[in-house]
Order: sequence, then structure tokens, then C-alpha cells
Amino acid sequence: MITMSHKEIDRLKIIQRLFEGLINQNKAAIQLKISTRQVRRLVKRFHAEGTKGLVSKRRGRSSNNKLPASTKSQALELIRQYYPDFGPTFAHEKLTEQHKLKLSVETLRQWMIGAQVWQHKSAKRNVVHQSRPRRSQRGELIQIDGSPHDWFEGRAEVCNLTVFIDDASSELMSLLFTPTETTQAYMEALDAYLDCHGRPVTFYSDKHAVFKVNHPDHEGNLTQFSRALKTLDIEIICANTPQAKGRVERANKTLQDRLVKELRLRNISSIEEANAYLPTFIEDYNKRFAVAPASSQDAHRDVLHNKEQMAQILSIHQARKLTKNLTCQYKNTEYQVQTKNTGYRLRYASVTICETFSGEVTLLHNGHELPYKVFRKGGVVAQIQDEKTINHAVNQAKLKQQRKPAYKPNVDHPWRTYPDKHKPASTS
Repeated sequence: MITMSHKEIDRLKIIQRLFEGLINQNKAAIQLKISTRQVRRLVKRFHAEGTKGLVSKRRGRSSNNKLPASTKSQALELIRQYYPDFGPTFAHEKLTEQHKLKLSVETLRQWMIGAQVWQHKSAKRNVVHQSRPRRSQRGELIQIDGSPHDWFEGRAEVCNLTVFIDDASSELMSLLFTPTETTQAYMEALDAYLDCHGRPVTFYSDKHAVFKVNHPDHEGNLTQFSRALKTLDIEIICANTPQAKGRVERANKTLQDRLVKELRLRNISSIEEANAYLPTFIEDYNKRFAVAPASSQDAHRDVLHNKEQMAQILSIHQARKLTKNLTCQYKNTEYQVQTKNTGYRLRYASVTICETFSGEVTLLHNGHELPYKVFRKGGVVAQIQDEKTINHAVNQAKLKQQRKPAYKPNVDHPWRTYPDKHKPASTS
């Protein structure tokens, strides 16, 4: 019995028709998609060996391109030692870059599955969502999101990564690690973004309280972040579902895989070290995953404000009304405006208090800075926290209490007023 493939059976039929004179060698070569010289070789083999001569001589033999067993053993050993939880694609990149192994991703995938180093994930039943084409220009639409995650795998506290990604090219525009997802985190990320790229046309976000006032009685009011964007002439659009801003959501998933492992390989265990490494990671990420936008034009615009003005824009603004004595209160602190004249024109005037995240306070009236004196009243105001910031607030309170010095008696404490004879003698 001779075992033949479907291709070999078709070859046999064509060679038989050639022997019977029904077709010539040229037509046989065209049908078999080989040269006439190879047809003559097949005819010679068929004449000498019969049907067996048309069976491939390489059947049962290893491919000439088969990698040696030592390469397979080395790759699996390196994966078990350094990259045990890496996927095949990411592991292949590291084996190629760090260990100079030459093999394909699919070969490594099959090796990892066969050695049970990596388990193939069954395809999930995807929900169909309406596709939206990319924007054509870089800087037209920037998707932004925060990604709270255990980025340091227990080597440090859980923190947040603020992600800015371009819709037209899937290019990472800005990344910033911060303790929590707050207005301050987005303001700092925005400041870094503007320094590097300029002003985009639009930001695309979710309905987080940083971007949208969700209270029904105050619908339409601006948040601190949206107020800053309005001043900079940048539009903000809130997505109705997470799937609508799918590019940044998929980027978050990729970052939680790749960035976590890169931080581990470099033994980075703090927000400061991680932020210093991010420019290198962004450059490598964009080389691998960014695509060319449909248009070569860039929609970013120049920043029109200087550093001092930007510091005031990217701060917390609160409106207050001055009293007859030119005073106003903010966070249990009274501020009194100082004037060279009587100051009648400022009585009951509306002012804006700008507080930077470092605690510096500026009073503005019609865009002009007002000099003032500070009068302290009361203690620190209780801060409002949500489910994303409460854990960080508790951790900060614990650190503050642990840093408090041991109890020290006051200068007028009775212990300090004892006669000299009751005090312990000093030793030299």
C-alpha cells in the first residue's frame, strides 16, 4: 500500500494523462505549476518506480530548517528562569534582544505550550461594538485615562498611571505615575504633555469626576480640569462607554502586562524611578505599536501662556467675594488684600483664589494679582476622598503619625522648675 497526499494524487493523474498522450509536457508543467525540466524528472521516476516514484522523498524526514534541540532547551530554560509569566510575543522579544536567540514567535509559542510554560487562552465570545475609524491627524483626538494597578508587584504601594494616547496613530503621548487618580495627577500629566507636544484639539475621557460634574443639581458646571482646558482652548469629550475609547483601554491592558515586567526586570520599586524610566519605555513602545496617521499634518498648536501663567491655570481655582474690610476666607484661613489707597473699589469685589498643588496661594481680580496678608483661623480642613483616593489618604496619615517626635515637656513644665539639687548630676 502506498500512502499519497491529495497533491500527489493530482500529480499522478496529470502524469498518467501525459503518458497517454492526452497532454504535452508544457501543459503538464502549467497544471502542476512546475518547470518542464521537473516534469521530465517526474516522468523518468514514474517510468522507473511507478506510482511510488511520485511520492515525496522527504516524507518522514525532518525539515532542513528545523532548529536544533539545544536551542529549544536553552529558550525554555531562559523563560523558566527570567520570564516565567511572559507571553510568547513578549518572551520572544526578550530572547532576541537580550540573549540573541533566532527563532520565530510561533515556534516559541508551540514550545511554550508543549512544555506547559504558557497556557493557550481559548477565544472568548466577543460582543460586537460599532467600529469608528481613526482620526486622520496626529493631535486631533487624544484619549486619556487613569490606570490604578499594582505596578510594582508588591515592592511598593498600588499607584496610578495616567495615560495619554493619540487616536490617529496609537502613539503613547505621555505617561505619568502618581499615588492616585486625582485632579492633580491629570494636571501634572497635562503640563508635561503641553511642554512636549503643544495643545491638541480634543481630549477624550470617561465620566470620572475629574472631567465631569456628575451631580444632577450642578450639571453643566466645570471641574477644575475642564476649566483649565477651556482656558487653554482645548475641547474635552466624555465617552458614554469604556468601549468608545477602546484605544486607551487596550493600551492600559498592554501596559499592565509589558510595563509591569519591564519594571521588574530593572528592579524599579518607586514612583520616582519609574517616572524617570518612562521616556525610554514610551520610545520603545511607539516603535513597536504606533502606526502612521492617514495625514502627515500635525494638529497640535503652540502654547500661548508663559510658565507663570501656566502655573496659575493648572492650579485649583475658587471664587470668593471680598468683605467691606477686603478680606475673604479659604480653607480656614483669612486673607486680607493690601492696597496703597483706601481700596473702596475692591469692596465686595469678586476674586479668584488660585492654589497650586505645592500650597502657594495667589489672589486674582480681573486677571491681576492682588497683594495680601494671611491670618490663620482654625486647623486643617477635612479633605473629601473617594474610593480611589481613600487608601492613599490613610497611608499618608499613618506615615505622618509615625514621623511625629516623642513627647517633649514644655519649658514651663514642673519637671523643669525643680531645684538644682533634685536634678541628676551631669557627668563629664
